[in-house]
Amino acid sequence: MQTTHVRNKLHLCRGKIILFTLLLLVSNGLIAQERHIEIHPSGNDDQFISYGFFLAAHNSTLRVKYSEAFMDPANAGLSNVRAVMPTFSPGFALGFLVTTRLHDQLNLMLTPKVGFYEHKTEVQVFTDASNVAGGVGINTVPLMTEETLVELPVLFKYKSERFNNTRMFFIGGVNGQLRTKNQEEADEDPVVLRGRDLALEMGMGFDLYFKYFKFSPEIRFSHGLTNLYRPGFGDPRVTDSVSDIRRKSITLYLNFQ
Repeated sequence: MQTTHVRNKLHLCRGKIILFTLLLLVSNGLIAQERHIEIHPSGNDDQFISYGFFLAAHNSTLRVKYSEAFMDPANAGLSNVRAVMPTFSPGFALGFLVTTRLHDQLNLMLTPKVGFYEHKTEVQVFTDASNVAGGVGINTVPLMTEETLVELPVLFKYKSERFNNTRMFFIGGVNGQLRTKNQEEADEDPVVLRGRDLALEMGMGFDLYFKYFKFSPEIRFSHGLTNLYRPGFGDPRVTDSVSDIRRKSITLYLNFQ
């Protein structure tokens, strides 16, 4: 009985020794791996002012608010208009980054850019159709408005603490927008917009530090604050049906510093 007891003790001790050895090897491997991570100094995060550039792809649309005349069933002039429906349309932009370091985790950013936009609007109208039950059909009329905007976003960028070669950040601010073509030319568009706008922007992304540069993919949402509706111009089916038009977009930015 005594011999069996000693053997059991040795078996338990041997199991503990093996477990301790495995844990020691794993911890040593993690420490060695941690030591081999190269921290890249790219991105100029310690400089008061740094520069870069970006490419962007956006999906934009117009937000409309129907007018009281459209909502009035007694209005014979708009009785054949069923709906005005803006749709999302792709576009792209490019620009520069000017970053001012306020704190290790807070930057003030100026990102002037040129954006190319297409705004698609579908107008659904009632039409007479003998082959449709009840003698009434619905026809969809597509309308297109193109514009180039010079934009000047002023943004605050709040970053997390750096972990190896990555950082997460949140970004937000305002964006002043100015259309390049004059108002007289824009008045010939089917959906007429005013030439100046101010938008609220917010988004998030990651700073990825490489050996020679910092790459920051980012997604940002933009909501126009200004009513761009211009009465008396453009397609009357749109002009008479709405009273408020604002821009809205979702943009993917590829930033390089």
